[in-house]
Amino acid sequence: MQVQQILETCLYVDDLEAAREFYSQVLGLTLVTEMEGRHVFFRCGQTMLLLFNPDSTSNLESAEEAPAHGARGRGHCCFTMDEGDTDSWRERLNRFGVDVEKETQWPQGGVSLYFRDPSENCLELATRRVWGIFD
Repeated sequence: MQVQQILETCLYVDDLEAAREFYSQVLGLTLVTEMEGRHVFFRCGQTMLLLFNPDSTSNLESAEEAPAHGARGRGHCCFTMDEGDTDSWRERLNRFGVDVEKETQWPQGGVSLYFRDPSENCLELATRRVWGIFD
């Protein structure tokens, strides 16, 4: 028996409203649910991206549905983009005033664009070839 894939990924943000705007407008993710002051959840393809306010979720008293959790500081999450969409994504990020910090052409093929969300989490758009995954 083996785990099949990641179902959800979470990042911790200090401004849920700014995060909602960024992830829906800039990245085009679909909002699924939100709870003021606690979380914003997005569908990302066949998986979920969960954005939490660590002030709310790290409190043991608020751990009704899931165990208390939270992190401080910059996290990282990588999203896939289609081969050939690098220029389009670079232009889209630029249009929204998001700076691409680094662009990497990987030796095994594939490309990554690195940038930040409003809470300074390091985000990456990468083609599947980065990890030798081909569609």
